Amino acid sequence: MTEESVFDRYRADVDEPMRRLFAAYGKPRYGWFALGVLANLVAQFASLVPPLVLGAAVNALNGQAYTLPLVPDGVLPTGSVGAFELSVALIAAAFVATGVFTYLYGVAANEFAHGVMHAVRVDCFEKMSRLDMSFFDDKQTGETMSILSSDTENLEMFLDNALTGAVRLGAMLLGIGVVLFLENAYLATVTLLVAPLMTVFTYWFMKRAEPLYAARRSTMGRLNTRLENSIAGMELTKTTASEEYEAERVRGNSKQLFDDTMAMLRLSYFYRPGMELLAGVSFTLTFLVGGYWLFVGAPPGATGELQVGTFVAFLFLSQRFATPLAEVSNIIDQYENAKASSERVFGLMDIPAEVRDAEDAVELDEVEGDVVYDEVDFAYDGSETVIDDVSFAAEPGETVAFVGPTGAGKSTMLKLLLRMYDVTGGEIRVDGHDIREVTMESLRSHVGYVGQETFLFDGTIADNIRYGRFDAPDEAVREAAKAAEAHDFITSLPDGYDTRVGERGVKLSGGQRQRVAIARVVLQDPEILVLDEATSAVDTETEYLIQSSLDSLSEDRTTFAIAHRLSTVKGADTILVLEDGEVIERGDHATLLEEGGLYADLWSVQAGDLDSLPEGFRERVVAEGGD
Repeated sequence: MTEESVFDRYRADVDEPMRRLFAAYGKPRYGWFALGVLANLVAQFASLVPPLVLGAAVNALNGQAYTLPLVPDGVLPTGSVGAFELSVALIAAAFVATGVFTYLYGVAANEFAHGVMHAVRVDCFEKMSRLDMSFFDDKQTGETMSILSSDTENLEMFLDNALTGAVRLGAMLLGIGVVLFLENAYLATVTLLVAPLMTVFTYWFMKRAEPLYAARRSTMGRLNTRLENSIAGMELTKTTASEEYEAERVRGNSKQLFDDTMAMLRLSYFYRPGMELLAGVSFTLTFLVGGYWLFVGAPPGATGELQVGTFVAFLFLSQRFATPLAEVSNIIDQYENAKASSERVFGLMDIPAEVRDAEDAVELDEVEGDVVYDEVDFAYDGSETVIDDVSFAAEPGETVAFVGPTGAGKSTMLKLLLRMYDVTGGEIRVDGHDIREVTMESLRSHVGYVGQETFLFDGTIADNIRYGRFDAPDEAVREAAKAAEAHDFITSLPDGYDTRVGERGVKLSGGQRQRVAIARVVLQDPEILVLDEATSAVDTETEYLIQSSLDSLSEDRTTFAIAHRLSTVKGADTILVLEDGEVIERGDHATLLEEGGLYADLWSVQAGDLDSLPEGFRERVVAEGGD
């Protein structure tokens, strides 16, 4: 059994997804929809004119009166030549009208459908961008991409084809039914005998198909997630010779999608031939009864004479009546796809964002950089406590460093400052403001963050440095690059600052990407600086150069730094040593060395003075992240 995703949980609670779709996205575009429906109806009704005119012309050629349904006999010609000329004119006009209004329908229907698709896609992305970081920690990239691409395309296909097709079908069935009854009520009743069976069969199909379509959409999202993760982790797969393991995992997800698709198709291909068979029965009965009437006489319960032209027109129209009924399966297919996609779209929309602006949040304007952590606790949703009762203060211009073994909570501590997550106890204050009482945009505009995993967008180096300050002039970009020790390597590239970095910056080395990220923060010029192992991906020489720039950058700013290499933070005003989410030591470098605790032991390991370690401690330090 596959694990339930966050989308599945919220999708299950979505009520009336199609109604929500029309209320939220269709209503602003009803004008285009109405125009499309009207044009479609005119085109379809115009397409009914040729068979009616043909039947009337055949009757006139056989010496009978030239009559048309709903047209007074007094305005129609009585002679054969006049009837022929009018027939030609009406058929030509009908084809012209069909072509013109079909064009209008196509334009209007696509304006409506693609407009909805565009709005849904943008709203889904905006909603996703405002979700908590815990959402992205779940690695639901493939599911999200499925919603932003194939689900929105399913909605477009339904709105463009199936919805207007359903309106056209209803109008055609009503219009043809009325005309057939006007032509011959008895024969029309024969044609409609199978309609109740078609209705029951369609209802059964919809009930059976709905869960199959939903399952297929969910499985496709999981497969996309698996493919996304497998491709992103290809280096690890190759270096561990795990190609077959990954292939087997993809094979399993793909097989599940195959099974779900085949279950859906088996039902669909049972329904479609069934509807076509019922439509064929309707046409056959019409042909049988009408032919009997012509060659033998009126069947039981019928009266009067059936004219040849009327029978010809009836066959054409009954075929027009039967064919749309057989196409109901396509409409049902697209409807069920759209319904499942709508559930997933609104499932995403309904995922709550726990980290959001308070209703009375204020703008954090000028910032001095006074930061206080006051008895801060934090635990991920449903998990054990990660940060436990941490308190410290950083005055403007001070540098606070965090050290400790892997998993101690160092990175999480600083992400709380940016409100990537919200504290579960205590509070964090910036210049006396609880950060939950100021807008996130204004808070983050004053905090510069360089993480240990550098991300670059596909674009030029200049674009990536300028990200966040999109209007920064070229000279400012270059100065920021110089401050980050990035200018020299950038200018050595063939296209300099216009060099494209590739997806996720793959065309640059880890150290180069890190320096571009640091240049981005230099350009931002924040009052508070957060460095989460900002020099982890560079060599010792480059680290020294960057560290000099960072020291200069942090002189007049409040700086928080996490470092694996303790030498980069030994000059910090305060060093906090974390273990299991708690601060177990605090002080400056000299004080902590004198105390001889965990910091001193870590320093001894990195300095190579292993003999000074307590008995058995070397293995522990190495296991917890010491060099």
